[in-house]
Amino acid sequence: MDPKTTEEDQVEPTAAIEHRSFARIGFLGNPSDVYFGRTISFTIANFWASVKLQPSRHLLINPHPFHDHVRFSSLHHLLDRLQNEGYYGGVRLLMAICKIFSNYCKDNAIQLHQGNFSLSYDTNIPRQTGLSGSSAIVSAALNCLLDFYNVRHLIKVQVRPNLVLSAEKELGIVAGLQDRVAQVYGGLVHMDFSKEHMDKLGHGIYSPMDISLLPPLHLIYAENPSDSGKVHSKVRQRWLEGDEFIISSMKEVGNLAEEGRIALLNKDHSKLVELMNRNFDIRRRMFGDECLGGMNIEMVEVARRVGAASKFTGSGGAVVVFCPEGPSQVKLLEEECRKSGFTMQEVKIARSCLNDSEIETL
Repeated sequence: MDPKTTEEDQVEPTAAIEHRSFARIGFLGNPSDVYFGRTISFTIANFWASVKLQPSRHLLINPHPFHDHVRFSSLHHLLDRLQNEGYYGGVRLLMAICKIFSNYCKDNAIQLHQGNFSLSYDTNIPRQTGLSGSSAIVSAALNCLLDFYNVRHLIKVQVRPNLVLSAEKELGIVAGLQDRVAQVYGGLVHMDFSKEHMDKLGHGIYSPMDISLLPPLHLIYAENPSDSGKVHSKVRQRWLEGDEFIISSMKEVGNLAEEGRIALLNKDHSKLVELMNRNFDIRRRMFGDECLGGMNIEMVEVARRVGAASKFTGSGGAVVVFCPEGPSQVKLLEEECRKSGFTMQEVKIARSCLNDSEIETL
């Protein structure tokens, strides 16, 4: 028997396994995670993706009745669907994480039993809102695979975000580790992606924080947002080419996360207002208005018109807002959102999704 397996590991589960992964908000420091920076992110209970694994005779990847729709009433219906939802649903994400998970186990001499399963998913995370809907599906699926094969204890928590990211890269999705770390850990997490850590460990240093440190926050998003997947392109190339402005700006953005960590610990809300606004302003200078998109900028400006702090949750499509003056300011923001046609919700923070033994190993 392989040294990394036990007789207990060989037992095939018979009950269905289901996991939920929550949407993510990048609070401070994004998008420096792909530039050896630092970020603070947290998961929210407002939106989630769930994956169900059912032991079965054959391995099946079940399409979602809405997100993987392949039957249409007309050509117009098909074209309208592609315009609003794109070409792909979640089936490809489930297939990709199965491949990455299997390859990782093979490469690390982790033996898997021969049982088969069916996978299905559901999600209520709004598309193209920068809330990490794709990685939520992958993260939830990975948790199902860890439990089905009983190998959770053999794959470090710190490594799991890399597997989620690898599955998405398999499909050509351009992204960084921040979202996947937040969804694997759950709750509020400070992340340090310095080159030294990434080169030496293969991952960053991830430090969970108490969610009660966060002030009341709100989410604003558009029903028909712009595609957030194209935002990084030119900036990434300039960074690789050694552009001093981009390099120094990304360093400045990453430093906001460390300042934010201290501000959260001290409950310095006026500092948080400054940091959130500065995060967006620096991003805007780097990427430019055309790249960020008029609708995305307008969501930020709506919040600023009532004196609230605001910034992107990810790469566009939604913003996170802090109203330091309390309920009266929130009411003003609600009215501004109504006038502008944006949806507004109070943020409900999701707690850590790790079990006690996993937390102890961090």
